[in-house]
Amino acid sequence: MTVEDLLITDRFPRAAKYHPNWILAGSSGGANPLWLTEWLSEALTLEPGMRVLDLGCGRALSSIFLQREFGVQVWATDLWFSASENSQRVRESEVQNDVFPIRADARALPFSEEFFDVVVGIDSFMYFGTDDLYLNYLARFVKPNGQIGIALAGFEHEIDDEVPEHLADWWAAENPYCLHSAGWWRRHWELSKILDIEIADTLPDGWRYWRDWVKLIAPDNEFESQTLEADAGRNLAYVRAVGRRRAETPLFDPVMSIPAAYTSQPLLRDVG
Repeated sequence: MTVEDLLITDRFPRAAKYHPNWILAGSSGGANPLWLTEWLSEALTLEPGMRVLDLGCGRALSSIFLQREFGVQVWATDLWFSASENSQRVRESEVQNDVFPIRADARALPFSEEFFDVVVGIDSFMYFGTDDLYLNYLARFVKPNGQIGIALAGFEHEIDDEVPEHLADWWAAENPYCLHSAGWWRRHWELSKILDIEIADTLPDGWRYWRDWVKLIAPDNEFESQTLEADAGRNLAYVRAVGRRRAETPLFDPVMSIPAAYTSQPLLRDVG
């Protein structure tokens, strides 16, 4: 199969407009960022001029895509990938007036509260968003009634007991304990009462898109491709969740530091 056969699909017509070489040169993980961003965007309200935080943007392909397709302003934020490299990619894509690469930790974001209309996480949220306290931290950067949406690798259902035999070797090699099902993300977010969950689902035939992407960016990784084919969508999947911030739910201030206040005291009792 050619690169075009694996990369161009009618399921993602917006992504199909972009040159395969540009997409491959900007790959940064185990999922095609344009496919997942297009899928997620179908469940988002995106209007020109909106401010979007692309959290864990990798090499900023998703940020550029969002700006070009929807006319939004995007803060392309990542800890692992170079903001300077992303700036060059943004300039060459001629979106430098609306896409702003930033290097920052997802747990120490340099933004003011209620700055964004929408927050997205493309194949990144599993690395920080499973923390029970994280949604309370992140939601303060979104305007009331603004959306938080994620699309990422995960499972059709939670694997709580014994790992299926055909996944055992992959499981041992990858230790995918941060991956979860759409149902898990729904419950995880619902418990906080911070978001009204609008959608939590899996991408039909997502395992095929996952496999095709692996064949493109890592053709020597037959192990993962064969695992995906053996599983055939029974367990491995792409998942999506979108919630809207409840205006009436208060957010508690995160503990960022403890004031130093040392008081000298005797070490031992005087027992005479």
